[in-house]
Formats: sequence, C-alpha cells, structure tokens
Amino acid sequence: MARRSSHGRLKAEINIVPYIDVMLVLLVIFMVTAPLLNQGVEVDLPKAPAESLDDRTPETEVLVLSVQRNGACYFNIGSEKAQLVDCQQLAPRRVEIEERLRRTPQPPMLVRADKEVRYEQVIQAMAALKAVGAVKVGLSTAPPDTPPDGR
Repeated sequence: MARRSSHGRLKAEINIVPYIDVMLVLLVIFMVTAPLLNQGVEVDLPKAPAESLDDRTPETEVLVLSVQRNGACYFNIGSEKAQLVDCQQLAPRRVEIEERLRRTPQPPMLVRADKEVRYEQVIQAMAALKAVGAVKVGLSTAPPDTPPDGR
C-alpha cells in the first residue's frame, strides 16, 4: 500500500500481519498432520543387530508386508496407510504389487513379522511375495537393547 509520508513523498510498505496469520495456521496444520504421515501396523519386532536402509534415496519406495501376532497381514508402500491383505494370495493388492515389482530397479521388499508369529506364517508370506515376483525379500528387525559384544 502506498502512503504519503510527512514530507509529501510516497512511502511503500507491505502489511505483513495477514501473512503471519496464514503461516501460523499452516504451522498448526502441519503439526497436527505430521504424526499421521508415519502410518504403519503395530508389530513387536524381534531384536537383532542389522544395517538400516537409511542410505537409500528418499524417492525410493519400500514395499512392506507386516504380519501381526494374530496372523493378519497388512501391505503398505512407503508412508501410505497399510491395507489388510490375504497372506497367501496378497489379494486385493496382488496386481499392484506385481506391477511395482516389475520396475527396474526393483524396490526393496521387507517383511515385518511380530516376534510371536509362528515361523510357518512368515515363510508363507515370503512365498506369496516370491510368487508375485519379489527377487529379494528382507526381514525387518528392531535394534538390540545392548551391543552385540555384550558391553
């Protein structure tokens, strides 16, 4: 807005108060939605020393098949919401999983299984992933409480 100063010249200044209000509203919105972006299925992972996948580029999507203690399987890609699937057929997302696994290079495929799940259920889930085209399937673990050398 241009205004005349006491000396008769135009003085240009911007009223920034509305911009500050908008920024505060956006800040509140992001603070509320940020915890919702990290959606996943609650799984009590077994503890083991392993390297993390932090060296991957941010645009690489990670396909995750989670097996809960009760045997239910959930599939999600990256930070999207997990969807219940059949552990042996991967329906209703089988076609989408096959399509994503045909890409070059193939995205990382992880199985997150609760430590109380029977070994047979984990193997069946991995076999279903192999059937749809997964070449390499990794197992997700939680970091150990103590260092592996016992110190």
